[in-house]
Amino acid sequence: MAKVGLQLYTVRDHLERDFEGTLRKVAELGYKGVEFAGFYGRTVGQVQQILQETGLVAVGAHTAYDRLKAALDEEIAFNKAIGNRYIVVPYLSEEDRNRWPEVIEDLKKFGERCKQEEMILCYHNHDFELTQSLNGKPVLDAIYEQVPASLLHMELDSCWVAFAGADPLAYIATYRDRLPLVHWKDVLKKPDGSPETVELGRGEVAVAAIGDAAIDAGAEWLIVEQDHCAGDSLESIAASMEWVRAYAEKGGKLHV
Repeated sequence: MAKVGLQLYTVRDHLERDFEGTLRKVAELGYKGVEFAGFYGRTVGQVQQILQETGLVAVGAHTAYDRLKAALDEEIAFNKAIGNRYIVVPYLSEEDRNRWPEVIEDLKKFGERCKQEEMILCYHNHDFELTQSLNGKPVLDAIYEQVPASLLHMELDSCWVAFAGADPLAYIATYRDRLPLVHWKDVLKKPDGSPETVELGRGEVAVAAIGDAAIDAGAEWLIVEQDHCAGDSLESIAASMEWVRAYAEKGGKLHV
């Protein structure tokens, strides 16, 4: 049964001021797991302690591509120690987006090393992997065609797939066998065409249908994320959890 986690990047402003207190609040709101985007100077022991105290599960860690190139073994060791199985490549610079063949070879190397340590490498998309092409197809598809499932799984950011004009439901169906993590988020398109991420249910993305499809596909975690919050980020994640609870009451396939 899928569970609901939070990508902690959403509340990064609070984490900078009070890492442990913010995780306590995340747990109080009903999130079962957290996906890290940095550890704010905390040691393995400190992270272990707050996870044990709150009952939160480490569901993933966004780790910069350059960091993986420089210190993959360190990242693997840290994440194994806190009970996290999934190391996620979160984003690529514009420079890196101009050398996809090299990036794909690096993903194979990262994935092989993770596999040796019984970890799983995932790739998290934005919209550019859908709008850029490689070998006549969207880059996102080219990546998963060239890197085998034994080395790379998908963390589908359903919001960015939708914003790029592609179909998140089709991507969930296509990659269901390598899709443990799904970013569950909503977005509005501003008058100038730029995106504004908003609380679940307040945007233009078919978040309920995406939740249904991800659960049916066997995703382990639906991970709430909001890249930017107009108001207080803790209030935003509380509002999104209210929507999740209402959704769960209707569908019954979520552990909330």
